[in-house]
Amino acid sequence: MGQETGLFIYGIVPSDVEPTPDAEGVGTPPGEVLAIRHGELAALVSDVGLEEPLGRPADLTAYERLLDGTAEVAPVLPVRFGTVVTGEDAVHDLLAAHHDRFADALDEFEDRVQYTVHGRFDEQEFIGELLAGDADAAALADQVRGRPEVESREQRIRLGEMIGQAVELRREAENRAAIDSVDGLVVADSPRQPSHELDAVNVAFLVGVDDEEEFVRAVEEFAEQRRDLVRMRLIGPLAPYDFVSAHQLVE
Repeated sequence: MGQETGLFIYGIVPSDVEPTPDAEGVGTPPGEVLAIRHGELAALVSDVGLEEPLGRPADLTAYERLLDGTAEVAPVLPVRFGTVVTGEDAVHDLLAAHHDRFADALDEFEDRVQYTVHGRFDEQEFIGELLAGDADAAALADQVRGRPEVESREQRIRLGEMIGQAVELRREAENRAAIDSVDGLVVADSPRQPSHELDAVNVAFLVGVDDEEEFVRAVEEFAEQRRDLVRMRLIGPLAPYDFVSAHQLVE
């Protein structure tokens, strides 16, 4: 008896969007990506075994690659990763029930993509800067230097707390500075939760395609000003994960 299959939904797009022949979906082997159309909309889907475990890094990569590639040529509303329905009728029901809201959102995100600016403090540089400017932190560092951990546990805890607080304060300032550095070049911004204790910057930006080049130059200049202290990455263009999703429009 064959395995039961369902449809993994990636995103909602305008009805004239066609998946490329080499588009690959989730699963092993990767599913063929198809467009199921209803009115002015289409859903990008692929077959997936209902008993097949999802959530492997390769599945998430396939999901993001498809959505990000689509966002470069057409507006797309991401559907939450792991959304699987029983068949085409369920997809048609979804598109019919929320047709106008999805269509309006796609119009709003036409010619707009997401970029994420992510930076992480160089630990040694950050701590060196902190100790140079904070006498209390420097004194604690002197007290623990060269002493066994068990004998200096209290001082190490206090120093760690001071470093953590300093990172949080500096992170807030750096996020604000990143947003200010691209003022006038973005449609919207969305600060994100840190992904690491030493994160310096983590902000998503919604950028109009006409402003992409100038936006990238502004971010490069921002990164260059901090290159000794912060290791910066610009990630994109991406689908607008931080700004809209199909689930937000139906909940």
